[in-house]
Amino acid sequence: MGAGVALHADSITIRGGQPLNGRIELKGAKNLVTKAMVAALLGDTPSVLKDVPDISDVRVVRGLLDVHGVKITDGEEDGELHLDPGAVESAHMADIDAHAGSSRIPILFCGPLLHRLGEAFIPDLGGCRIGDRPIDFHLDVLRTFGAVVEKLPSGIRLSAPTGLRGAKIELPYPSVGATEQVLLTAVRSEGITELRGAAIEPEIMDLINILQKMGAIISVDTDRVIRIEGVTALSGYSHRALFDRNEAASWAAAALATEGDIFVGGARQSEMLTFLNVFRKVGGEFEIHEDGIRFYHPGTALNPVIIETDVHPGFMTDWQQPLVVALTKAQGVSIVHETVYEKRFGFVDALVEMGATIQIHRECLGGQACRFGQRNFNHSAVISGPSTLHGADIVVPDLRGGFSHLIAALSAEGTSRVSNVGIISRGYERFLEKLQLLGADFTIEG
Repeated sequence: MGAGVALHADSITIRGGQPLNGRIELKGAKNLVTKAMVAALLGDTPSVLKDVPDISDVRVVRGLLDVHGVKITDGEEDGELHLDPGAVESAHMADIDAHAGSSRIPILFCGPLLHRLGEAFIPDLGGCRIGDRPIDFHLDVLRTFGAVVEKLPSGIRLSAPTGLRGAKIELPYPSVGATEQVLLTAVRSEGITELRGAAIEPEIMDLINILQKMGAIISVDTDRVIRIEGVTALSGYSHRALFDRNEAASWAAAALATEGDIFVGGARQSEMLTFLNVFRKVGGEFEIHEDGIRFYHPGTALNPVIIETDVHPGFMTDWQQPLVVALTKAQGVSIVHETVYEKRFGFVDALVEMGATIQIHRECLGGQACRFGQRNFNHSAVISGPSTLHGADIVVPDLRGGFSHLIAALSAEGTSRVSNVGIISRGYERFLEKLQLLGADFTIEG
């Protein structure tokens, strides 16, 4: 099947019970490439970004850059983009809104556009409904740099009448988005910015690598402290994006749940260290190769585990949803305590309908209390297994939950109809083609 068909499928029928076997290749991380594309706005010369996946979030950013005057062309290599910001200009709110859709990426345009144009506009922002992701903190950060924020009926207008200046900022939680906002704003702000409580995910570090290539001066100290010394100008960059850790973990979980054997080309051990430890504890096997990681089910019983999600270097929240499906096959009781997004267990309803035994609790069931404790959020899951899943009709709720539903359907007995699968293309490049490569039995309905 062609890429266009795979990307625009609305629903698929899956005939489950077959192991997934074969090799798939990863491109760059969704959580990096979109921010790297925004960073190109800061340069005075063109940038080249390699290993860009063909996902809908990338197309959203490409459209937003286009309406702001950035010329984007495809390079000779698959997944290579050339971004020329030489003719950047203000865009109309309606055009921004039309391209943004449900994406929250536009908030990260603000710092670079304030430096380039002295103003920026953003619409109301969307994204996956998995918990509170307010933009108010982003706006507060921009105000700290000297931005003036006006809330209008059509969206938000920001201006920088006296330019942006470095600031001392301390995050109450190591937010990836807030850290990206500070980095993209501070690199060309006058003076020094000190950010405490910063996120230090590999995607953040790769963004810092890109900004340093452009001429930024950034140091990362111990205890989550990042210092940025503002410079007056930046040039373009040439960079190959970090691989997508979330996609790698998703395919690993799919191998485990379907009793399969998947080689994930492009995956690396160092960025997957925490996941690999848990994968091994569950009973999965893996082999580290120079060009990727082989994940496979060893044919023996899986073990229950206790997992608490956390910011890096902890167990990523995006890893838990696909792994929960595999844990329904483990012999015993597993506990997953979600401490990053308070509403990330909505996807388990479909798993229960398919035959899984999963209970959701308000209490903190991990080793320690978290910021969601005593706040009536259903943020802990108890999974009892092994369970035999059976086919069902499923509506995809969000990106990671949606891929988890695919894994459940692939591992289930009988036939499942999975609708609203277009959401999955936000973060998984050509996922239906990859499923076909791995021997999945499915048909596209529309």
